[in-house]
Amino acid sequence: MIRLQKITKMYGSGDAATLVLRGIDLEISKGEFVAIMGPSGSGKSTLLNILGTLDRPSSGQYDFEDTGTTDLSKDQLALFRRHILGFVFQGFNLLKKTTALENVEMPLIYQGVSLRERRKRAYEALKNVGLEHRCMYDPSQLSGGQQQRVAIARAIVTRPKVLIADEPTGNLDTKRSHEIMQLISGFNREGITVIMVTHEEEMAEYASRIIRLRDGMIEKDGHDAA
Repeated sequence: MIRLQKITKMYGSGDAATLVLRGIDLEISKGEFVAIMGPSGSGKSTLLNILGTLDRPSSGQYDFEDTGTTDLSKDQLALFRRHILGFVFQGFNLLKKTTALENVEMPLIYQGVSLRERRKRAYEALKNVGLEHRCMYDPSQLSGGQQQRVAIARAIVTRPKVLIADEPTGNLDTKRSHEIMQLISGFNREGITVIMVTHEEEMAEYASRIIRLRDGMIEKDGHDAA
């Protein structure tokens, strides 16, 4: 499904140049749940951004199924993200003074879905994360765990092939973190491929595969990565 070949990422130039990724080769199959781990500065967030097409590699090839994403224009990448990927961030990134239902609807607006259909799908997505009774609440009226549930509903409302999660439990206590991970695991069991960055070993255990980075390279990869 996903293939990275000799991916590098360089920031800056000249004496200020920093090589963050150093020739990453990686394949991720459809339906996998992959956790990416590593110390600060290892390149895990940069790798996730490239996988999510939020950043371009400096060199190398990123293929998604039959599409070479490194050759796509900005507009084509935007369409790719809109229809193929769902994103969950540590900071939730919800719109303030906007109801949970309206937050979840947003990606469907960009897809051109009709008002009636997107309201229906947004409500169903909130129901899937157990928040249909909070659909008219805005983020200030929700707990951190509830806000992250809304963010997950927003990510899956477009029925993406891949869920990209960047430290999805980083702002939550242990109980809420496990609740969120159980939700993400449930969507993975339904067929969504999950790629998650985390620094928490306990959360990484939900994944079927752990990739550990160090100094911009893959140090360990597999079920025995721990």
